[in-house]
Amino acid sequence: MDRAIVARPEFQPGRRIIAVSDIHGNLPFFRGLMEQVGLTRWDILVLVGDVLEKGKESLALLRHVMELSRTHTVYCICGNCDGLVLRFFETDALDDRFFSSYLPQHPESCLRQMAREGGFDQTEDLPLLRRQLRAAFQREWAFLRAMPTIVETEHLVFVHGGVPSLRRMEGLERWSCMKNDNFLGQGYSFDKWVIVGHWPVTLYDPKIPSAAPLFERRRKIISIDGGCVLKLDGQLNALILPEEGAENFSWQAYDGLPQITALDGQEASADSVNIRWGRSALELVQQGEETSLCRHLESGRVLPILNTYLRRTGDKLWCEDSTDYALPVAPGDRLSLVARTKKSGLLCKKNGVTGWYYGRTAGNNTPE
Repeated sequence: MDRAIVARPEFQPGRRIIAVSDIHGNLPFFRGLMEQVGLTRWDILVLVGDVLEKGKESLALLRHVMELSRTHTVYCICGNCDGLVLRFFETDALDDRFFSSYLPQHPESCLRQMAREGGFDQTEDLPLLRRQLRAAFQREWAFLRAMPTIVETEHLVFVHGGVPSLRRMEGLERWSCMKNDNFLGQGYSFDKWVIVGHWPVTLYDPKIPSAAPLFERRRKIISIDGGCVLKLDGQLNALILPEEGAENFSWQAYDGLPQITALDGQEASADSVNIRWGRSALELVQQGEETSLCRHLESGRVLPILNTYLRRTGDKLWCEDSTDYALPVAPGDRLSLVARTKKSGLLCKKNGVTGWYYGRTAGNNTPE
């Protein structure tokens, strides 16, 4: 797994291109999204890494993608989580120090799911587990091994994490292409469209939490990780192109959340904060029944946080991604309902953006 593996297929004119990243073992979301976009055998589906890990159905999803690859045109790119599973299969003199910690802490890892199905789920003897998995899951191993790191066409480059340059990509270190944190923050520009996942797009904006694909048109980068599985309000995005060479991108998303209809209008917040992973340390100001008033240590902002989002690690208080942003809403807007409170409004999503709605909803005159 040292150097990047680059596939260079030719995408036929007139074939729709659908790119999806970071499914993370969420088979229902993937099925729902494919039904929503109306996937056909004429489409070209590019899975931009991290099909596996974190979710509860990695093995089932892997097999579903393997079967889909037999009947449809599918390019499945290796992400860092997929690479992690492959690494366990591939290397005998492995860094088992890592896996001896990782596997007991991640019972829903694809490797553990395989081991349970095979009837040999244990994490004490990793060389034995590796031999058993290799023998029992040869088809899955072969599929993972065949995943490219990068798919490049005449006008497009798909890679899970990112690349520093489009020149001599076979010489790039493979892992850095798969795991490339904060890629949009690194200042790169390209002469082809580079489509990446890996870094949930909600992490980029300190003010407003949006899971919608992020288009950097001047730099020709599109980041599409909607935080599926990782975020409580995450979604699975599909970036859609009518054909190779077109630039009229569109997108759809599936979040599995209940839908409500707004009856009242409200203006967007003039100012807000997006409390994100890794930057979510809090100080408790006042405990409440449904929400608690907290000070966000990075921004100094005081805001209500859902009690169900509060977490403690030792004496440190932090939260899942949170915001005080009020959504712009017009009467009749359809919203995805993330969380309902009796007194503090509804946490909702509109067009991939998460925020609060304080009005009435259809069939329910009070936001409760």
